[in-house]
Amino acid sequence: MSNRLEIKVPDIGEFTDVPVIEILVSAGEHVEAEQSLLTLESDKATMEVPSPAAGIITELRVKLDDTVTENDVLAVLEVDEAASGEAEPAAPEAEKATSAAVPATAEKPAPATPTPSAPPAPVTSTPAAAGPGVGARTSPPVNVGIDTTLPGRIPYASPAVRMYARELGADLLRVTGTGRSQRILKEDVTAFIKSVMSGAPAPAPGLSFDIAPPPKVDFSKFGDTRRQELSRINKISSKFLHRNWLSIPHVTHNDRADVTEMEAFRQAHKAQAAEQGFKLTPLVFLIKACVAALEKFPKFNASLDPNGQHLVLKNYFNIGIAVDTPDGLVVPVIRDCDAKSISELALELVAASQRARDGKLTPKDLQGGSFTISSLGGIGGTSFSPIINAPEVAILGVSRSRMEPVWDGEAFQPRLMMPLSLSYDHRVIDGASAARFARFLAEHLENPEHLGLR
Repeated sequence: MSNRLEIKVPDIGEFTDVPVIEILVSAGEHVEAEQSLLTLESDKATMEVPSPAAGIITELRVKLDDTVTENDVLAVLEVDEAASGEAEPAAPEAEKATSAAVPATAEKPAPATPTPSAPPAPVTSTPAAAGPGVGARTSPPVNVGIDTTLPGRIPYASPAVRMYARELGADLLRVTGTGRSQRILKEDVTAFIKSVMSGAPAPAPGLSFDIAPPPKVDFSKFGDTRRQELSRINKISSKFLHRNWLSIPHVTHNDRADVTEMEAFRQAHKAQAAEQGFKLTPLVFLIKACVAALEKFPKFNASLDPNGQHLVLKNYFNIGIAVDTPDGLVVPVIRDCDAKSISELALELVAASQRARDGKLTPKDLQGGSFTISSLGGIGGTSFSPIINAPEVAILGVSRSRMEPVWDGEAFQPRLMMPLSLSYDHRVIDGASAARFARFLAEHLENPEHLGLR
């Protein structure tokens, strides 16, 4: 049996022509199992492709800035004899471990077809873009939980071109790429800067705003300073957050839910849930309540089409959950939440959150959301304005619950109140609809019978 393995591009969702932004090994080099070989970058995430086994890279089939698609051959590996018997079962074992964390009755995400040479690649951040103290290549995944649906895809740019653009202060969102697959070249950045300096209108794919740049200040004149590079998650998410904030007319509606009875139920069943291997957090009840509200108010479970003339109403209920990781926020998607029980959602939420923190989310884990929940309840705060994940039209922010005196008509009673902050796209949703949605959601949380707890 041949010990040569072709290392292929793993499952990268629906993406094609994904650029190779970093090559970490060279032909003739000996690598260990799971050692990162190269880095790919899609619109949504950066992922490293690991070696399926220990051995020698006999051939590299790609070079820097090449674009690849799923199942393209990246390299050829001569597997060490001692490791050749272990290479094949690696992918099934990983798949088995993942599926064990999801209840049997829950619908599992469609896995990629495993092959000995292409185990699922972890979505990770690269050390070059990580902040201080974050150098390991097993750092949390890069994703913002945001679909890039501008009229025309945002072009790619290599790390060198991005650095060049930062040095010149060029906004890559306003630069038109002339390279393959609309990739931005150094010459494109230079041409853009020249057009701005000459006063000519700059090419602007998608949206363009005439905004004055921030002042350039030498802060060292005022005291000691130090530079800290942003994490890759921050770098990638910033342009999408900026786009969403500028292009969507946000309005945030605030309400509160009396979750006293819900919390009593949660505390009463906490030990039972722990015995089954999951935490019964308030978030699972929020997911169920959001599904009920989305069913009642379908406009919130929709997206504007690219021309802004029609709504795409969704008949599925895939809830994105913002997960806090050391490198930034990522948003894995829990699918078909309407068909899952509280316990099933709790198990899947634990599994998805752990994969996010371990850097093991795949592009499919990050796609297909129809509504997002961002909870700061474990930290604090009274309200905030979450930024909508385009192309979604609403997002729910949750702050920390606190005990407050509430008048019941005869006396003040201590009640646990949960602050809710609903940001919505005012092009699609008006204030009255938002108020009704938030009140329905709050009443659902206030009545355990609605949540199926009795």
